[in-house]
Amino acid sequence: MAEFVCDHCGKCCRSLGRYIGIERQLSERDYYCKNTLSGEVFPVHVAPEFAEEIDEDFSCSGPGSHDGCIFLRRNPKGPGHVCAIHATRPRLCREFRCYHMVIFDATGVPVGRMVGRADIQTADPVLARVWDEEVKPLPCPASPAGDPAWVERVRAILAAHGYRAESVNGGNR
Repeated sequence: MAEFVCDHCGKCCRSLGRYIGIERQLSERDYYCKNTLSGEVFPVHVAPEFAEEIDEDFSCSGPGSHDGCIFLRRNPKGPGHVCAIHATRPRLCREFRCYHMVIFDATGVPVGRMVGRADIQTADPVLARVWDEEVKPLPCPASPAGDPAWVERVRAILAAHGYRAESVNGGNR
């Protein structure tokens, strides 16, 4: 199984973040939030380095005025974005994976990733052709990555062309 490694692009937080709303502020660093999809209410604790800017954004903006999740912040230590509530983020965020499978070439080098329901990100033209011609036409279950039979069929197709596919585990987020 391949390890999920977050590249801190922030795309998940900009899309899923629309469904995370702050219900009320408890203290400078503590909030009650709600997942508007599931109705789940959960407490969050903001990392100290982001407390002041989250408090200011929350005080100055109304619901839906923030592009994505209010807790998404630029990474102060490097490129990309980070979550200001990472340690206490909700289940929706903990379980989300932006890719579900890593595809390796014959030498073991990663050359593609399955994203979304059953799309692929790759610069390998042969892999792209195999995916488009042989994988895309397969009947696609509602959750392909969670369907062991579909995953095994895809692995067999890719193996016939010299590729190896590994599903992604919980990994580093």
